[in-house]
Amino acid sequence: IILGDNKVNDVNILKEYGVDLNSSLEYLGDMDTYDETLSDFLDGISQKVDKLIDYKDQNDMSNYAIMAHSIKSDARYLGFTKLAELSLNHELEGKNNNIEFVNNNFTEYINEISNVIKVALAYLKNVTTKEETSQIDTNKDSILVVDDSDMVLNFISRVFNNEFNVILANDGRKAIQVLSTPNNIKGILLDLNMPNVNGFEVLDYLKSNDLFVKYPVSIITGADDKDTITKAFTYQIVDMLQKPFNEKDVKRIIERTISYGK
Repeated sequence: IILGDNKVNDVNILKEYGVDLNSSLEYLGDMDTYDETLSDFLDGISQKVDKLIDYKDQNDMSNYAIMAHSIKSDARYLGFTKLAELSLNHELEGKNNNIEFVNNNFTEYINEISNVIKVALAYLKNVTTKEETSQIDTNKDSILVVDDSDMVLNFISRVFNNEFNVILANDGRKAIQVLSTPNNIKGILLDLNMPNVNGFEVLDYLKSNDLFVKYPVSIITGADDKDTITKAFTYQIVDMLQKPFNEKDVKRIIERTISYGK
């Protein structure tokens, strides 16, 4: 990343909006990584908002809750505490099929997302990112990371880029497609809450095809309810890592996951 001359002022833009940079940097490590992660957030947020609106209009509260959950995870990583709190409320009410709450509070939610986008754009106006290209290295083992957040996918990819070929899938359907073709995957990090094909459906696929020995799996999730966690451990998973996590956490869990498969 090449930083603009007004970098200090840019950080003040975040602080004046109430962004919890200290907590965010505990996960992301440094401002360069923060900038890259914020850029990833901006790249994907418009698509998430479009889906959020579609699910609301269709009264599809199940997928609405999943999308709010995804935005919540991103907001927590980046220190946007108000957006994270609103997203949590919409996630929980979506799970409860509370259409009235969603409709009555949707404008506030969308306005906060818009405010966060404006703040992020103002902050990043003097920051430019360099295009990164990744190539398959046949001398490296591969890991599969499955998550509906491009921000999370890209963060994990950066962490392991020098050590593994990192294969990314943003839903369970793509993950199953990857696993059903020849590969050199030594471990899987799997999110649970995803639209279309979720993490539990991927676990069912692995179980029904006796693939847990071939593909050791650990869960990465923002879910903290007891039922979800208990259900996940009914499968032959290695471990579970709660979001938001930092580089040290994710390195530890992938090392344990791969070692389990040896």
